[in-house]
Amino acid sequence: MKRRTERQHMKKRKLRKFSIFIILAVLLMVGFGGHYAFKTYQAASQSFDDLGRDKSAKREDAVSISKDPISILLMGVDDTEEMENGRTDTLIVATFNPSDERLKLLSIPRDSLVDIAGRDTQDKINHAHAYGGKTMTIETIENFLDIPIDHYAAVDFDAFVNIIDILDGINVDVPFDFEQKTIAPNSKMVQFHEGPMELDGEAALAFARMRKMDPRGDIGRNERQQEVIKAIADKAMRFGSVTKIDDLAAEIGTNMETDLRIKDGLSFYKAYSDFGSGNIDQLKLETESQVINGISYEIINEESLAEVQDSLRQHLELKDTSDINEYADQENIE
Repeated sequence: MKRRTERQHMKKRKLRKFSIFIILAVLLMVGFGGHYAFKTYQAASQSFDDLGRDKSAKREDAVSISKDPISILLMGVDDTEEMENGRTDTLIVATFNPSDERLKLLSIPRDSLVDIAGRDTQDKINHAHAYGGKTMTIETIENFLDIPIDHYAAVDFDAFVNIIDILDGINVDVPFDFEQKTIAPNSKMVQFHEGPMELDGEAALAFARMRKMDPRGDIGRNERQQEVIKAIADKAMRFGSVTKIDDLAAEIGTNMETDLRIKDGLSFYKAYSDFGSGNIDQLKLETESQVINGISYEIINEESLAEVQDSLRQHLELKDTSDINEYADQENIE
């Protein structure tokens, strides 16, 4: 088969961003001594972009990943040639509290009808990125969940596949039998069988992306994505071979965008080196599908949203909501 040029490759398929909690993969790398940590730092530093933010507008002071409760937004972005900013295909909010050493994960359905920050209108939450990129997406989710978003991370499909392959695959629990095609250019059908399965990178991506055959739609898809995240976390934190550090560092440096610094990852790793999927809790938003003016939306249940907001605020040890909003208002005035 002839190798396609990069230009042809981009024209024949969309380059999408798929977010995973890749910081855990970064953390495992920085613990293998000076030589490997230095190489990792060189590669991973290429992925840094703070979006001009030193902290969230909803924070009075900046927070530390190794000392304070923090939140991270994981974005999967559909980049197309026709748009300057694509729409987000995946949105996951992760919070970590060093006191209980637990990570909470919340997947937000991409069709959720919300107020879009700075536009005085409601729309699907995944449109915020198309309107105003990562910054508008972060602000929209901060307003929606009533919490600060301290950091963000995004990884493209190629890196997702390659990192899992470098880790020699992951183990997941398949909820029911189904089949799903892998992505181009070498698409193939993969058969998934209910129960435990070991997946390589391509199969894991197909498992996480499948939507149409799941009777729960986006809700089921979100749960499978979180299943993959937990599996990567388990494998990454147990991974002990230094021979593949360069490969992992290269993937992260080339295909990841984040405002997390590698020195923060080092501090976290030293403090929580025994972190695993047993430390992860999953949160869920209850939604109802509704067609408005011919367009399908997910309408968020208000009680469910309030419960999730309260859970996240408690986990982040935030003050009263009015205090959080006051910090944001003060920054906007300044």
